[in-house]
Amino acid sequence: MGLTILEKIIALQKKTSHIRNLCILAHVDHGKTTLADSLVASNGIISSRLAGKLRYLDSREDEQIRGITMKSSAISLHYTTGGNEYLINLIDSPGHVDFSSEVSTAVRLCDGAIVVVDAVEGVCPQTQVVLRQAWLENIRPVLVINKIDRLIVELKLTSQEAFTHLQKILEQVNAVTGSLFTSKVLEERAEKDAEAQSSCTENSSADQVYDWSAGLEETDDSDLYFSPDRGNVVFASAIDGWGFRYILRFFKQRALSHFIKLISPCFSLSSQSKGKKPLFVQLVLDNIWNMYDAVVTRRDKEKVEKMVTSLGLKVMSRDLRHSDPKVLLSAICSQWLPVSRAVLSMVCEKLPCPAEISAERVEKLMSVGARRFDSLPEKTQELKKAFLDCSADETAPVIVFVSKMFAVDSKALPQNKQRPLTQEEIAQRRELARQRHAERQAANQSYIYTLFCSADALCAQTEALSVKAAVEEENKEHFVAFARVYSGVVRKGQKVFVLGPKYDPSLALRALPEGCSVADVLPSIPHMTCCTVDSLYLLMGRELEELDEVPSGNVLGIGGMEEFILKSATISTSPACPPFTPLNFEATPIVRVAVEPKHPSEMPKLVRGMRLLNQADPCAEVLIQETGEHVLVTAGEVHLQRCLDDLRERFAKIEISASEPIIPFRETVIRPPKMDMVNEDLGKQQKVAVIHQVKEEQMKNPEGVQVDSTGLVTLTTPNKMATVRVRAIPLPEEVTRLLEDNVELIRTMEQFSLFAWEDKTLDINQKILENIQDFKVKLESNLQGHKWRGAVEHIWAFGPRRCGPNILLNNIEGYRRPSVWQCLEREKETERAEIRDFDNSIVSGFQLATLSGPMCEEPLMGVCFSVETWHMKISAPLAQQDSVDEDSQPAEPSNDDQSESSDVHETSSNRSRSRVEAAGGSVDCYGPFSGQLIAAMKEACRFAFQAKPQRLMAAMYTCEIMATAEVLGRMYAVLSKREGRVLQEEMKEGTDMFIIKAVLPVAESFGFADEIRKRTSGLASPQLVFSHWEVISSDPFWVPTTEEEYLHFGEKADSTNQTLKYMNAVRRRKGLYVEEKIVEHAEKQRTLSKNK
Repeated sequence: MGLTILEKIIALQKKTSHIRNLCILAHVDHGKTTLADSLVASNGIISSRLAGKLRYLDSREDEQIRGITMKSSAISLHYTTGGNEYLINLIDSPGHVDFSSEVSTAVRLCDGAIVVVDAVEGVCPQTQVVLRQAWLENIRPVLVINKIDRLIVELKLTSQEAFTHLQKILEQVNAVTGSLFTSKVLEERAEKDAEAQSSCTENSSADQVYDWSAGLEETDDSDLYFSPDRGNVVFASAIDGWGFRYILRFFKQRALSHFIKLISPCFSLSSQSKGKKPLFVQLVLDNIWNMYDAVVTRRDKEKVEKMVTSLGLKVMSRDLRHSDPKVLLSAICSQWLPVSRAVLSMVCEKLPCPAEISAERVEKLMSVGARRFDSLPEKTQELKKAFLDCSADETAPVIVFVSKMFAVDSKALPQNKQRPLTQEEIAQRRELARQRHAERQAANQSYIYTLFCSADALCAQTEALSVKAAVEEENKEHFVAFARVYSGVVRKGQKVFVLGPKYDPSLALRALPEGCSVADVLPSIPHMTCCTVDSLYLLMGRELEELDEVPSGNVLGIGGMEEFILKSATISTSPACPPFTPLNFEATPIVRVAVEPKHPSEMPKLVRGMRLLNQADPCAEVLIQETGEHVLVTAGEVHLQRCLDDLRERFAKIEISASEPIIPFRETVIRPPKMDMVNEDLGKQQKVAVIHQVKEEQMKNPEGVQVDSTGLVTLTTPNKMATVRVRAIPLPEEVTRLLEDNVELIRTMEQFSLFAWEDKTLDINQKILENIQDFKVKLESNLQGHKWRGAVEHIWAFGPRRCGPNILLNNIEGYRRPSVWQCLEREKETERAEIRDFDNSIVSGFQLATLSGPMCEEPLMGVCFSVETWHMKISAPLAQQDSVDEDSQPAEPSNDDQSESSDVHETSSNRSRSRVEAAGGSVDCYGPFSGQLIAAMKEACRFAFQAKPQRLMAAMYTCEIMATAEVLGRMYAVLSKREGRVLQEEMKEGTDMFIIKAVLPVAESFGFADEIRKRTSGLASPQLVFSHWEVISSDPFWVPTTEEEYLHFGEKADSTNQTLKYMNAVRRRKGLYVEEKIVEHAEKQRTLSKNK
């Protein structure tokens, strides 16, 4: 990068009003990186001839091979328009759904976005996703309709047909934006109405008609939609290098006044009178169509020369003689209508500068979780002014948000690059070399020879060590924080606070002295560390340029933060600064593989490599399971492949072997089915068969376990001192979904209960209390019927990990324990409920049972365990000693790692055993009583689960495919082969493309995209996003019982059972017993009688 350009960018960084931070968003293969190439070429960084072919911002090798962007890359550009100079911080983001987390990291740092839409494919699934992400982050989008050349060359549309097609695309994009706007307005109005209703008096209880459109009519949406006459739409073909924004660019100056009046109606069908073309077609599209016709289709040299002369362009003779007409077309169009000028001028005029950030966005960024901005401390609220001012004064607090960490090779850092020597340095080195040579020649050869030999050997050894150290340093990965300055000036060597996502400014302000700064010696505050800024970088795509300071409003890279930041964080000089709200990730990590080194001795390298990978990828997760396996969790197949490549080549740098993808399942129970496997009503014969089957199963139950016909399980501890009765009930689907969506609220309730148990108080925000109250009301509304009467008040615990989608109910007569809703009842004066001895043992048994079910040791989902009775016949000293032991056990942490939760159980039970043994007399031959009760409760839950119809739940992808009519049959064949189910099929207007929406099990998705592309010759490409969990209808333990089933399936019923196949695969992977027939000694069948 030239020194002059760098100095100019540094100067522009101080002019906040002339900075534009923007990202390019689009569906995969809609032309984002090609458009970015054209913008980069306008600054002379790459040749305009290579724009679209080089893909400059795709710096990874696998990005170039696959032809898709996998990470967001930033570059700073300089642009002059209207006599003003602008600094444009451009971020190119991926379009593939597996890398949507990279889009989230880019959108957070920007004030505006360029949304690119393919002129042929129109609005695609990922286009809607990126528009929603831009909307959630409150950034302003502009539109580029790209690949218009495909309408001419591929679809062979006339200019009139293309006009209609482009108009429909605009309508589709505006429809998506309008739906987002409508949902926001209605949500705000519903909140206002709820507040008004709660504060209204009793006399205003008259019937009112609810008008849904009232809020929409009052709200201003004038700047919301895309329209050519507003100047926020560019029509372009980035690969051919042309694009235009204003229709006026086609007209001569003297005709401007006439056409200004016609701008607004020229892009609407209403202006088209009978038999006449719209103005936009006559004056704009026809000219472009004629250019393509002359250059590409007919190759009419005379007509091309006339066009070039009339436009006043200079085309090189080699371009005119080139065999590829696209080269000539690009040479003409890039001068006639350069796409970079159209896009960058639109960006400078229509997108806001950093100082124009809205107050609504600032409050949203500062309000973590369910906390409102009004509930933050006063000093924190005062920082809102610093955000809005975006000031670079010395007194302004420094506020920086780091959206991700990305890895950089040591040799790519500016300080490690080889600098070219000046003439003076070259002459000085030459003179030193001559002097050393002369000294050697003049010295005494006999004496000096041995001295030189030893000196040379020592030098060679030192040089070898220094080379080895240099190679190790060069191979070391450095991390750079991808960040933006929202206030103040960041300087190299400055001391700052690094605030984690869970940092609470109110706690810090109470603990820290008044007026403290980063330089002071401060007490330890949770989730806050102090560090020094090592280095600052200007991000220039594949290169980094070192900076001394960066003022507010700019995107930058910060070095030396790898020890303090894992994935994202907030950096500030003020302890009152709150952490920014977490990023909105559209993709959920669901694909798991177990990773191990090929050589066991290299395990430390693998552990270090996975730690670095976890830090470098915003979406990847690294876990260590209870079996000791190192598990990598990714968003999809392409993401998985990229992570494994990074692990092999960059972070671990060893040979690794990855297992087959670990498919996640859930176990559940359902109501007894009313139809058999051949869709016949279950009659008396089936009931008799079931009764006999239950009696046979009861005979198999171990000693001390009784299961009655209703599914009630009675189980006694080995020392016969306690008996529990448990029943399993399937939860309604709505309740399961509700529990999944409110995990954080359940964790807060559990934490409050733990504090109350220890006679401590936990401050909960009023907003969170309101959310908990709404959650409780929704639970009560969904749990209707006589069997669920009063169930919400009797909830004992949630599981697994105390926050999962399963419920433990307390239906024990006479036992009234503290409610899980006690955080809502703290203001009421209620009598304190007593907790029975060993209460925690019952809960721990339930947690263990829901963590690993009986079918294949997978977590349970949507199951309610009701404890009907709990009798104990133990002596008082034993009860007191064990109950003290139970109370002293720490609550199980709400952690996503199964290994940690199981370790907690093990350590707590070991601690319990040691304390009871120390007390003496409380341990019998079966071990501590608390441990017996935990095991008994766990086994009772498992037997109660098995007494009901068991089912597996599979993780499901939502699959959206765009395909032409001729390949629909082949695509459906692939879907049906992989257990997919088509939900919707519709044709895109104006094209021969169909949009198919389907659901596909994650277990069947591996290799699905490749197979679709192969079978359809590349004419269909799927987008897979994790959607939900779905119950697999077939019973894994099914055997024929009715006469119809015997006739249909035969006595053996050995047809393929897909659920049994999934279950056995999981059991086999976990080393559990699999009941299957294996032929061990096979012999060829032979006929005994000889042929005569």
